[in-house]
Amino acid sequence: MTGRYHWPAASAAGGDQVVVELGPERVPGWQHTGLTVLELAPGRHTEHRCDGEELFVVPLRGGVAVEVGDRVHELAGRPDVFSSATDVLFVGLGETLRLTSADGARVALARARASTHHPVRLVRAEDVTVEVRGAGQMTRLVRNFGTVGAFDDCDALIACEVVTPGGNWSSYPAHKHDEETATESELEEIYYYEVADGPAGTPGFGFHQTTGSSPQRPLELLAEVRSGDVVLVPHGWHGPCAAAPGHDMYYLNVMAGPGERAWDITDHPDQTWVRGTWADLPTDPRLSDGGTR
Repeated sequence: MTGRYHWPAASAAGGDQVVVELGPERVPGWQHTGLTVLELAPGRHTEHRCDGEELFVVPLRGGVAVEVGDRVHELAGRPDVFSSATDVLFVGLGETLRLTSADGARVALARARASTHHPVRLVRAEDVTVEVRGAGQMTRLVRNFGTVGAFDDCDALIACEVVTPGGNWSSYPAHKHDEETATESELEEIYYYEVADGPAGTPGFGFHQTTGSSPQRPLELLAEVRSGDVVLVPHGWHGPCAAAPGHDMYYLNVMAGPGERAWDITDHPDQTWVRGTWADLPTDPRLSDGGTR
């Protein structure tokens, strides 16, 4: 793959209502995953057809009604991505969905190439597995609504949400999943970011790093990320991701690859030792059931 890895919010936009549109249809060399983020005005609707793909509908702000075939699925949504998990809807290959929000909403479509159809399935917020990972300033919260083992009635798509309290580090130790081995999967990955504003409404920020894992595929990225930014990880070590103090950071991860659906990773050899420190550190008390607020 050649081209850009960090897409600031404005550059990722795809047109009216579409505030993010990235994937094989837009990024040269990108093959397996895609992300669409829609801003729905009250009462307005939009349609999307799953041509060659499957997806999760993930409300980021507000609730949304999703019509697929002759059924309408009501996703209750949430005030924002920091407050809690949310209802999500899986929609399989070949389906057409129509989205409507009575009060307005921001909605992500986390997409992956697929070859086998799986039925529509609604996952309620209370059924999402929530995991507190790490410890100390490495504590983060993971909502495993679409990860391997948590949701397996799909072809290729892997997705989850991560909330990192301000001042903490996540995706740490840095890790990779860019080759098929007995202990590692080959997966593209998308990071979609939202970062909490300061008390006076000043915009929040954080940092994302990706580095090459071999001389044959160099990659060097250290980017300041803000709300609406997207980072593409075609290969290499990714992490750490750091949230600026005072600004909680959220990212939606979307993954898929050419092989069997699995999330097997290799830690960066210089950083894997930090896992051994977690047992002696308390977890961050700011993390509550599913959110930071």
